[in-house]
Amino acid sequence: MVGYTMEADADTTSRAIGKEMQISPKFSREICRMLKGKPVNDALKMLEEVVELTRPVPIRRYNIGVAHKQGVGPGRYPVKAAKAIHKVIESAKSNAEYKGLDADNMRVKVVAAHLGRTIAGYMPRAHGRSTPWNQQTVNIEVILEEMS
Repeated sequence: MVGYTMEADADTTSRAIGKEMQISPKFSREICRMLKGKPVNDALKMLEEVVELTRPVPIRRYNIGVAHKQGVGPGRYPVKAAKAIHKVIESAKSNAEYKGLDADNMRVKVVAAHLGRTIAGYMPRAHGRSTPWNQQTVNIEVILEEMS
């Protein structure tokens, strides 16, 4: 879904993009799935609860060995990814206020996590060798729209 764009009405929507954030792509996708379609204030509250370790994020893919959480099933508390996505949603909300839209009466229309650039790195090993130790980055795209 790289290069994914939405036909959006510029008068009733606002957007924000977080580029090359050093967070987990797996957890970013799961958080995005959890937030899509929610009102903005509810989405922000959900992310704050994840940071406080009171709301687990359901892990739907690659969940072998992931412990079950009460009422959720396999879940985890991805604090770093939740903080980063919270920041991008806050930015989109601020953009809505700047455009003169009612930021409290908006919902998350699109929240998507795309793979960004890979930062090359290495880990020294024995006998003068090394192993690749790369850092993946994620681009977070958020589009908010007014609820009718």
